[in-house]
Amino acid sequence: MLNDCQRSIYNKLIGERILDTLDGLKTVVAAVETSSFTAASERLGMSKALVSKYVGEVESNLGIRLFNRTTRQLALTDAGRRYYQQAITLLEQYNALVDNVTGEQTKPRGLLRVSAPVTFGEMKLSPLLPKFLALYPDLQIELVLTNNAIDMLEEGIDVRLRIGGVDDSTMIARHLKTFPLILCASPAYIQQQGLPKTPQQVTEHSCIIDSNFRIGKQWPIISPKGQAETIDVQSTIAANSPQAVREIAIAGGGIAMVPEFIVEDAINNGQLITILSNYTTLEFGLFAIYPHRKYVAKKVRCFIDFALAQFSN
Repeated sequence: MLNDCQRSIYNKLIGERILDTLDGLKTVVAAVETSSFTAASERLGMSKALVSKYVGEVESNLGIRLFNRTTRQLALTDAGRRYYQQAITLLEQYNALVDNVTGEQTKPRGLLRVSAPVTFGEMKLSPLLPKFLALYPDLQIELVLTNNAIDMLEEGIDVRLRIGGVDDSTMIARHLKTFPLILCASPAYIQQQGLPKTPQQVTEHSCIIDSNFRIGKQWPIISPKGQAETIDVQSTIAANSPQAVREIAIAGGGIAMVPEFIVEDAINNGQLITILSNYTTLEFGLFAIYPHRKYVAKKVRCFIDFALAQFSN
């Protein structure tokens, strides 16, 4: 039988071994998903040397090699691939256990990395983050704004907000909201060039192209009676940013086709005027995307619930 002192020491040692095991699991997973000890150290907030130490300890304890290392490459071995697949499952089960035991008694904590398109992130998401953090003060948020395709696992992104289609079957996509595109122009431009009342009349005007859209100079539009048409627009200005398109339109550069959320404030304050408001055109969905796993971290679930509440109205 152990006395109280021995039991205390024993429990401490067991606890430390469990924590070391969890740290080893997390470190190997991060190294696999980022393909780099340096990137893994940045994701985990620890030194590269400590990452190497944890991976080395896992390999030593198991008597296997998880990675083949060169000066330029970190290649996963077959044993390492099997370890990674099991490690993901174990970490999910551990996190689920913690959530089930603590229930509603604890709030999510730690770092939440969120990715979003640049303009949407700047205009719509950023102003909401203080409100989210007020609800969950134990969280920290890192907002990664990019319009480029990203590998969520490699980049260590917990949840990604995306506008447009979702074609990655390894991810779960939750629809949050639909954003329509609208036609608009500045009052000064309309006063000078006239207000087009039909799609055909739009072809006689200067238009501003958002080069992010594949439609180019062929703008689809649907009449109030449901008839689909295409406007072959004339343009001398194109930009790969909806925010830039908005500013060009406000400055009198012509007619723009932009997501409504980009210009709603400018329309409300009279900087822009809606054109062919009884017609409809393209619309894009806003999705919250996260890895397709059995367990979804509490911090991710809380953020998605918050986004649904904010954007679904």
